[in-house]
Amino acid sequence: MDNLYLVMPAYNEAENIEDVVNSWYPLLEGKGEGSRLVVADSGSTDNTHKILMRLMDKYPKIEVLSDTGKQHGPKLMALYSYAIKNGADYIFQTDSDGQTNPAEFGRFWKNRNKYDAIIGKRPVRGDGKSRKFVEKVLCMILRIYFNVSVPDANAPFRLMKAELVDKYIKKLPDEYDLPNVMLTVYFAYFKENIRFANISFKPRQGGVNSLNIPKIVKAGWKALHDFYLLRKDIN
Repeated sequence: MDNLYLVMPAYNEAENIEDVVNSWYPLLEGKGEGSRLVVADSGSTDNTHKILMRLMDKYPKIEVLSDTGKQHGPKLMALYSYAIKNGADYIFQTDSDGQTNPAEFGRFWKNRNKYDAIIGKRPVRGDGKSRKFVEKVLCMILRIYFNVSVPDANAPFRLMKAELVDKYIKKLPDEYDLPNVMLTVYFAYFKENIRFANISFKPRQGGVNSLNIPKIVKAGWKALHDFYLLRKDIN
């Protein structure tokens, strides 16, 4: 049976993390014995880590990474590398803020043998028009820089074969800020067998998003420089 690593980064998600784990953990049932739910929680200043330690006593297949970088991107890089190293056949990534729906995972898993990666696309975003605008601008920039057309580059709802992630994750620095974006770019640019599928995307279920619009703009300027360097590497 296929081993599934369900991975999610967390930062100050004390209001959400228990509900999120309770709703996603049952999806490991019926998967390979080596399947795990792995949360990267490094740098949280609330009770996120304490709650995760308690949940580990309840759920034997939870693992917590507490020695990663603080930011979202480095946490994803560490999670993907950890899943590959520990024998994952498939990696599913989502976030720990409760915006995605576990009930929508089944159709992704059902089609796992048809595609090397299935990536969510968010036709309606519950986190506001500004976030949707940022995503549209990002996809436009990717067309300019990499000549790829994707409907949603950064959706935190993606099922990927571990061998496909392993093929491209090595091209990125360990501390890279936007690994999901660049994985999407690589998959599209090199014409991997991928599919985009509609998903719902709720408003944040609790807590405060650590990435506000000013921070997004600042990160965007850095991303442009990084895209330039990564495009040179592709060429």
